[in-house]
This record gives sequence, C-alpha cells and structure tokens, in this order.
Amino acid sequence: MSEEQPIRKVVFAINITIDGYCGHEAMLPDDEVHEYFTELLRNTGVDIFGRNTYHLMYPYWHDVAVDQSETPTVNEFARVFDSVPKIVFSTTMKSVEWNNTTLLHGGLREEIIKLKGQPGKNISIGSLNIASQAAQWDLIDEYHFVVHPVIAGAGPRLFESGANLTLKLIGSKTFRSGVVALRYQK
Repeated sequence: MSEEQPIRKVVFAINITIDGYCGHEAMLPDDEVHEYFTELLRNTGVDIFGRNTYHLMYPYWHDVAVDQSETPTVNEFARVFDSVPKIVFSTTMKSVEWNNTTLLHGGLREEIIKLKGQPGKNISIGSLNIASQAAQWDLIDEYHFVVHPVIAGAGPRLFESGANLTLKLIGSKTFRSGVVALRYQK
C-alpha cells in the first residue's frame, strides 16, 4: 500500500497599499518584508507569473542575485528568488532569458491543476492577472497580503476582474515599519 502525497498548495502573495493598489512604485519594502518573502520562496517549488511581472522582475532580481549588489537581506531574497523554477504565461512573448524559466502560451488552469497533483513544494503565484484567473477557478489555497501603510491613489488593483471570495484569517505579522502581513486561506 502506497502512502499518499499531500497536495501542493497554491499560494498567492502580493504587496498592497492600504487603498488596495499593487503597483510597486508606491511601496519600498524593507529588510523585514524581504525576509518574509524569502521565507515564502524557500517553501516554493515553482513560481508562476505573466509577461508584465516577468519584465518587472527580470533582469533586476537576476542581476542582484549574481552581483550581490544590495543589502545582505535583499541579496538573499534575490538569490532564493533567482533559484526557484518559474513558469511565465504569455501569448505575446517569444522567449525568456531567466534561468529555470519556462514560457507557456496557454493552458494556465490545466498547468496549475497538473502541478497541484505532483509532489513538491508550494506553487507560488506572483502576478495579479494570473492570480485573478486562478481565484475565479478556486485554485488558490492561501493568500498573503502584505499591506503597506501607504495610500497610493492609483495603480493596478487587486482582483479587478471580479473574483468573489470569502477568506479565513489564519495568521498575521506586524513589522516595525507598520507593514502588516495577513495570511488567509479559502
């Protein structure tokens, strides 16, 4: 008799302002925030995002991982992030340059379901559009909203496409800077 493998969790984690915007321009994550995301990434077997997030993250984080040009905490985040396998979903990109990165042009829902059925660490979603779709398909198991004490007034918003979810708070952490990480499950 074989022992059943636990199902991998799909985790969506995002920085967000008090007024619900997710643009990176208004937020300046400090070492504590980078440590928080580094720990999430250490439990990640694959990170899924779209074209916009890919271009936001690469080549910046790859370069920091190679050059170790930031603070020790940020360098560690970059090193861990760079080492995690990534899947980029895009209908317009022709190729990706980032190490450990696969480009797919469709089949997001099927790919997430396939990955959930495989053994391994968590599946991370780091893109608003991908997360919005996965939430509508009820495929996200945990949400990590890292709320910054900023009112941005503009930018991309969380789940603009109309996901209707009721979540259960399963943890929170307050940082010295006033940032609050809220952890929810469906």
